[in-house]
Amino acid sequence: METYTTDDALSAMGFGRFQALVLAYAGMGWVVEAMELNLLSFVGPLVREEWKVSAQDESLLSSVVFAGMLIGSCAWGFVSDRYGRRTVLLFSALFTSGMGFLSAWSPNYLCLIALRFLVGVGVGGGHVFSSWFLEFVPAQNRGTCVVLFSLFWTIGTVLEASLAWVVISALNWRWLLVLTSIPCFLLLPFFRIIPESPRYLCAQNRMSDATLVLESVSMINQEALPPGVLTYRRESKVDTLTSETEIDHLLPVRETEIECKANNALSFKSGAAAALRRLLSPALRRSTLLLWFVYFANSFAYYGVVLLTSQLSDSNRNCPSGLTTVQRQEDANLYRDTFVTSLAEIPGLIVSAILVEWIGRKATMWSMLFTCAAFLGPLVLHQDELLTTALLFGARACAMGSSTVLCLYAPEVYPTSVRSTGVGIATSIGKIGGVICPLVAVGMLRTCHQMEAVFVFELVLCLAGVACILFPVETKGREID
Repeated sequence: METYTTDDALSAMGFGRFQALVLAYAGMGWVVEAMELNLLSFVGPLVREEWKVSAQDESLLSSVVFAGMLIGSCAWGFVSDRYGRRTVLLFSALFTSGMGFLSAWSPNYLCLIALRFLVGVGVGGGHVFSSWFLEFVPAQNRGTCVVLFSLFWTIGTVLEASLAWVVISALNWRWLLVLTSIPCFLLLPFFRIIPESPRYLCAQNRMSDATLVLESVSMINQEALPPGVLTYRRESKVDTLTSETEIDHLLPVRETEIECKANNALSFKSGAAAALRRLLSPALRRSTLLLWFVYFANSFAYYGVVLLTSQLSDSNRNCPSGLTTVQRQEDANLYRDTFVTSLAEIPGLIVSAILVEWIGRKATMWSMLFTCAAFLGPLVLHQDELLTTALLFGARACAMGSSTVLCLYAPEVYPTSVRSTGVGIATSIGKIGGVICPLVAVGMLRTCHQMEAVFVFELVLCLAGVACILFPVETKGREID
């Protein structure tokens, strides 16, 4: 009997209107995450002034969000692999929007810290949006599509900078929190029409449901499915004693679904521990450990550059420097500089889009990480405002480019059965970098240790570049397992 896989079907139908609709929904989830995280650089200084908190407490406001994301990324990834991508898309959006809205009404700093921690837990599900989108994309289009997808992050950062520029000047930081939570609510009305990932359905042996999804793709894209019956070419599993034969894939769907439910009931007990064993199996161990560090470094560097935009100006005017005159920067200038550096992500995306299909995923990541370190280098000394903004512009472009390619590379490395869990754990490890980053970017700069702070960023970026060189697999042009 003639058969085809999900990859065969997606490659035959190509990237069309269906994928564009999936991109729009997943992209809005990415906009939400970008807005919720980038508002921290605006809210922190305002909260410090209103409630007279210390520099350490100000940095805590950012750190608790990343601590929440650390927990949320891992938890949502496991839920996604166990109960489906759609489940996470719904509940993470509900949780994020609800907690974000409530945080605007915080009566004191402790309450604000607690609610922003819960916002971080919700935002931790953002990586599922990217995994879900990629599972609909043909192999030949993945590089370009991830760059398109990352453009939504840039839209979120620019939108948040613009919103802060207008809202904080006219109203206050509470209104900024309220308006930032609104895009997440916009996702909810469209949930009923979004499909489950056909790769996830195949991994769960729900072949009839996967076929229905692929038929919807075929109808909307107006392209025919390959002839034959959908089958699932499973990866070899290191934690399984029995193997499946080709005949098993061609059993009647009802029979295999019943068998699958029984297997799921048994495997549920092993839970996250089994997934972690799979990720640390000999076949995946080196990739997993290196990905954990690179995610940590990218998160540390990217959010560090975002926070440096506001914190360096305070450092330059409050700490002794070699400059003969240091002008006090107006708040409007701070929002302007943040807006300008947010725009740096657009050239970063363009460059990464060109390089990722030319020199590959690995080379693109390490080259952009080393270039980011080069841009930050001169900031070990106090520089004037224009040069500081220009250097941060270049650093943010490179940080965004490397993060974008990393979001493409990680799902390509892992097989479907542990993809969301693997990317979720790596994202969680990355959020440790987000937790530590404010302590460096805010804590060290406010105590006039600019040289030491920038040196820490330089060291992390260079080590991450070396880690990218050591990745064992180049996934350019490779099918998703």
